[in-house]
Amino acid sequence: MNYNPSHHILFFQALLPVVVIFSVFLLVSSCEPLATGFDDTVGANYYTTGTIHLVPDTFTVVLVMTWNIRFGAGRIPWFGDACGDRVMLAEGEIYSSLQAIADKINQVKPDILLLQEVDVNSKRSAYIDELQWLLDHTYFNYAVSGSQWKAQFIPSDGLGRLDEENAIFSRWKISDATRIQLALRTDQDNLTRYFYERCCMVKGKIEIPHVNNFYAVNIHASAFASDDTKHKHIMQFKDELDQISKDGGWFVAGGDMNTLPPGSDTTDYCIQDMCSWESFHCTGDDPMHKEGSNYEPEKHWLDELYATYQCAVPSDIYKSNQYKYFTHTTRGTHFWDRTLDYLFTNYQWVDNSVVTHQDATKQSDHVPVSVVFILPK
Repeated sequence: MNYNPSHHILFFQALLPVVVIFSVFLLVSSCEPLATGFDDTVGANYYTTGTIHLVPDTFTVVLVMTWNIRFGAGRIPWFGDACGDRVMLAEGEIYSSLQAIADKINQVKPDILLLQEVDVNSKRSAYIDELQWLLDHTYFNYAVSGSQWKAQFIPSDGLGRLDEENAIFSRWKISDATRIQLALRTDQDNLTRYFYERCCMVKGKIEIPHVNNFYAVNIHASAFASDDTKHKHIMQFKDELDQISKDGGWFVAGGDMNTLPPGSDTTDYCIQDMCSWESFHCTGDDPMHKEGSNYEPEKHWLDELYATYQCAVPSDIYKSNQYKYFTHTTRGTHFWDRTLDYLFTNYQWVDNSVVTHQDATKQSDHVPVSVVFILPK
């Protein structure tokens, strides 16, 4: 999930005169806008580690993992997504969290890693380039990323500068990388939408020797949209995978899709996610449901993906023991209570190789999910 600025619409509206004046100042003094908009498809950012690690020439399988790392905030009760009051994190807190994340990555040893919510130059995370730090403190050689949320200044609760990325890490070179813009929300006023995140996908070709046209695709879908934006994101994701397949390519793809698997026993988490000052499901409540917590209207939104491609956790396996595959909770003191994170392919996973790393209880409000992929010959 992510920060929900719609909780602060009145604050934004009250700041409108200040924002207008500040915007004019920046327009006069700088060519960079206050918040960044993106074309539908633009080039991604390329990263390389300081020391290249040797990779064996022959592979028949690779381990793939996805993880939303919550911008290095660990399980701290941040104000935007966990009923907390923290807005800024100290440098020491971020480095401690990044080390725990790197330790888990180095323990699991994925060959390809999809990360969501990686800050590279944000006030909330002490302006640390988390992407380069993780690249330099793991065994990966290359990474590509696309901005999910980029602004010089966010006039809410002291957030200030923010640059949050979605990234693909790989032991092998990545080429033809692109950032693919997803649909914007339509349930926000113009001012809030201007400063809000721009959900995206990142796609890159993984240059594994003797394997042609092999791609990784990373998505972070909308967490809080109350319209059909999240469904549009899911369908854009499927369209991208369809195009790779149509062109004769292979892929591993996934990320934080912010919706539940088909057949989930529980679809409404408003009460579980409710802050002490909030009320939902009661007569007169407006809204009746907490944004991002009621998945009931979405229960068939992943049906086409499951029907077309291989999910790392097949539907029948998930339904047989849902608790085993939970990946997220909004509360730092709670255990995982829902599944939001996925991996798909148009080729083949090794049977029974998927692991939901529920032991990673301190590093993020999401857990990593890994699975072994059989390389096409």
